[in-house]
Amino acid sequence: MSSLPTSTPAAQGVDAAGIQAFLDALEAEPHLEPHSLMLLRHGHVVASGWWAPYAPDRPHLLYSLSKSFTATAAGFAVAEGLIRLDDPVISYFPEFEADITDPRSRAMLVRHVASMASGHEEETLDRARAQDRDELVRGFLLVPPDRDPGTVFAYNQPATYTLAAIVQRVTGQKLTEYLRPRLFEPLGIGEVAWIADRRGRELGFSGLHATTDAVARLGQLYLRGGEWEGERLLAESWVAEATRVQIAHEAPPVGDWADWQQGYGFQFWIARHGYRGDGAYGQFCVVLPEQDAVLAITSETLDMQKVLDLVWEHLLPAFGAGPLPGDGAADAALADRLARLALPPAEGKTAPAGSTGVFTPSGGTCADQPTLTAIEVDPGGRVTLMDDGDRLELGLAAGDSGWTVVDESVPVAVSGGWTDEETLALDLAFLETPHHLLVTCSLGDRTFTARWRTQPLHGGPLRRMRAPRSG
Repeated sequence: MSSLPTSTPAAQGVDAAGIQAFLDALEAEPHLEPHSLMLLRHGHVVASGWWAPYAPDRPHLLYSLSKSFTATAAGFAVAEGLIRLDDPVISYFPEFEADITDPRSRAMLVRHVASMASGHEEETLDRARAQDRDELVRGFLLVPPDRDPGTVFAYNQPATYTLAAIVQRVTGQKLTEYLRPRLFEPLGIGEVAWIADRRGRELGFSGLHATTDAVARLGQLYLRGGEWEGERLLAESWVAEATRVQIAHEAPPVGDWADWQQGYGFQFWIARHGYRGDGAYGQFCVVLPEQDAVLAITSETLDMQKVLDLVWEHLLPAFGAGPLPGDGAADAALADRLARLALPPAEGKTAPAGSTGVFTPSGGTCADQPTLTAIEVDPGGRVTLMDDGDRLELGLAAGDSGWTVVDESVPVAVSGGWTDEETLALDLAFLETPHHLLVTCSLGDRTFTARWRTQPLHGGPLRRMRAPRSG
């Protein structure tokens, strides 16, 4: 994989002090944990950093930022004549013809599911699954739209799933297979992995694991109107349609989430500045055509609007019209800081005497992670989780300073230790997701509690807290 061109911020007209201020603001937010960022200006990487224990080559669950990759697959399929935006969705699933009788469902077009304008007024995922758990497209089409398709916006996972299912049906390939020669290889994107459902279909609306570099490259492709290194990959007309308002929001702004009220394209959000793909808990691909810039971010936060607010407050003013004068000291200081980014580990002491044994869930069941049935601590203070019959050995001599990275069946970083003679407290960062599991063991009654700091949206045993394995 070739590296993206790099440059100092000043050479590309970016004030390093503005980037420093953005980093300060990210790290100062108590409910915002940054994992990575890459900032491109004029096609050059002017800033990139990963907060240890996260790392550049580590894929990260992108959640709904996956949708923008699905849209890109649809763009290729349209260009190849495999999909037509004004075809009825039902025409791609003739086996459901007799089942789908609602006239609005039958009138739903490909462009409607591509733009979250299916006619439903709210999310349909639970209702669609209730209709047909094994075939979500059929379940979705069995949920009658509230209004005519194309007249109302609703963020709706089965709409994107249906778009992804159409692409996979007409190509005879999974999304990752179809995108490999068309997108991933030309852009120099390495391994990616996408969660699939029980039918083997990749979800489309979520579940893609990719590096921050991959996100940045996708943004750069769209910023360049579908060209990459002078070669046309994606139709310029598709990029233009995908990144303009296809459907407006009727509802008034919700709270302060102004950047979710600007309209929606084809699996891209229109923002107060530019446009973006984004995913739950703070995964972003922000494209800023006026500034000729792309920002890729992975993180863990419930306040995604805050991330964008900080971008507008600190990064936008940092973009100048031309190279900035200076002696390079500001650029060098920024580069040094970016190389040393790290998340603070949880603190703890070494294991007290008699701390070995097996801990069971307080109350009989761990509500946040029901598959977690026991935690073992050996005489050396090393901790093992028993989850759904698996043994997840953390390899942590409790009380070690810093993060201990265990890159075995489930990549996880562990910090913490004994906070007193009775309590073991551990912070488990699942490195291919945004999520932390906070574990507390009580020596007095040999019980434990475990809670997710942010709840994973793809549940199940802990072995699923990683990018899917190939094959």
